[in-house]
Amino acid sequence: MTQQQLGEQWNKQWGALKETLLETIGSNNFTNWIEPLEFAHVTDGVALFHVPTNFLGNYVSQNFGDLILHKLADHGINVRRVHFQVPAKSAPRTSTRSAPRAKSGAYQARARALSSSTPDARTPNTGGEALRDDTLPGAPLDSRFTFDTFVVGKPNELAHAAAKRVAEGGPVTFNPLFLYGGVGLGKTHLMHAVAHELQTRRPDLNVVYLSAEQFMYRFVQALRDRKMMDFKELFRSVDVLMVDDVQFIAGKDSTQEEFFHTFNALVDQRKQIIISADRAPGEIKNLEDRIKSRLQCGLVVDLHPTDYELRLGILQTKVEQYRNDYPGLVLNDGVLEFLAHRISTNVRVLEGALTRLFAFASLVGREITMKLTQDCLADVLRASERKLTVEEIQRKVSDHYNIRLSDMIGPKRIRSYARPRQVAMYLCKKMTSRSLPEIGRRFGGRDHTTVMHGVKRIEELKIQDGQIAEDLELLRRSLEA
Repeated sequence: MTQQQLGEQWNKQWGALKETLLETIGSNNFTNWIEPLEFAHVTDGVALFHVPTNFLGNYVSQNFGDLILHKLADHGINVRRVHFQVPAKSAPRTSTRSAPRAKSGAYQARARALSSSTPDARTPNTGGEALRDDTLPGAPLDSRFTFDTFVVGKPNELAHAAAKRVAEGGPVTFNPLFLYGGVGLGKTHLMHAVAHELQTRRPDLNVVYLSAEQFMYRFVQALRDRKMMDFKELFRSVDVLMVDDVQFIAGKDSTQEEFFHTFNALVDQRKQIIISADRAPGEIKNLEDRIKSRLQCGLVVDLHPTDYELRLGILQTKVEQYRNDYPGLVLNDGVLEFLAHRISTNVRVLEGALTRLFAFASLVGREITMKLTQDCLADVLRASERKLTVEEIQRKVSDHYNIRLSDMIGPKRIRSYARPRQVAMYLCKKMTSRSLPEIGRRFGGRDHTTVMHGVKRIEELKIQDGQIAEDLELLRRSLEA
């Protein structure tokens, strides 16, 4: 018998053996530990199995090695021991794109049958994959979110530069990298871009990207299945851990506890951690102080709300991408500038509006004019209109400067009240559609010329005084959030 025929015979016997193992250990254990095994060959009485990771091989050897050896003997394969080895040319351990291993229809049917009759057999929920080996499955990456498609501007240039540094895969210089900002400002885009870049530059690294909700799900699953040691091993085996929207673990005491220990273990091993949230670590309510402290010990970067130039750049980049999808479609001058000005708070809404506009113009066979834009996006434009009131601005400014609202809008002219009053007037003029006389009436019945003077004074101080400029930026971002 040739070596090839012998190999085919062994593989056939291994297939039959797997059927008996499935019945013996249950579908959950079979899916997690036996299904990933690949029978290689038998040499000098040693049965060699290829495994995706050393962790899985060690676990199977300790827990199922004797059983497999016994079953091999029952099926006529003369072996004295089994050995598990990661093949030399195995695929890189980048789990950001890992998918569940496909099973044959026969095994799926048997597993379903067992799961309905065997208490120990559990089928993983669609929300997450069972803890199988030390290639920790992460959330899928979006192929569109790369550094090439990320538009850099002043509000996000620091975050982009920090993410690029981490993506080089060199020595860890700041740990963790904490990205925070409002919805649709590019946090997730940057995290996906880092994962894509590391896959290209350092395929040897075990890179895991997942949301805080997925981290919490895997933790609860491990508790339920009594596999906390597996959970700890899995998360401590990664080289780069990225957790998105970490604010969602706030208030979850047990999850925070495990996250804290995982964080410490990875930092001690000088493994890179990247975290994102919708606010700064110190501002996340119900997050333990010790976690806040750890998160603040690295580089904390704020993605500021987009300015007009950045929004226009994003639209121009998207238009270039759409050229292939909508050939021959005419875009009139001024449309992109109009959208960049009117839709200012959320980049996702901005990109969605452009997608709808191109699709609509293509379907009706018309060029994209200002009139078509206003008709097609009427609901989006209405929703994006500023709805701030003078009262909201007054309350925000008085809170910022820690003074009473009645003092700010009252008659007192001392500097500690007059300057915040002028700041509030300036913001009312810039961020609402109220006229100067209307604003004056809301500030204790002041004349419109007083409002004009206050606005002009703040415009001058914004250039001369860095503190005033910073206060205005913080207040504007807070009011737009």
